[in-house]
Amino acid sequence: MSKQPIALLGTGTMGSGMARNLRKAGFPLTVYNRTREKAERLVEIGAQVADTPARAVAGAGVVLSMLADDDASREAWLGPDGALPAMQAGSVVVECGT
Repeated sequence: MSKQPIALLGTGTMGSGMARNLRKAGFPLTVYNRTREKAERLVEIGAQVADTPARAVAGAGVVLSMLADDDASREAWLGPDGALPAMQAGSVVVECGT
């Protein structure tokens, strides 16, 4: 059985750790981070990097968000290339931001 594709928004300390665990468990993973270099560190473990939150969530059945603050969350979810309008119907959202 294939595993559900997951998108992860935010690859700081918490997000990168979560990304590593998801990949270790075999989940297809696409990541987005405002500082692209942080997201690109996860390519070596098989994660795909998206340029925008909207592109990150394309095709994902589960979207995890681990962003630093309200402003970062608003921008990622509702900004011009935000994740919320790009998500497929029936997707699960898990907000883990502080």
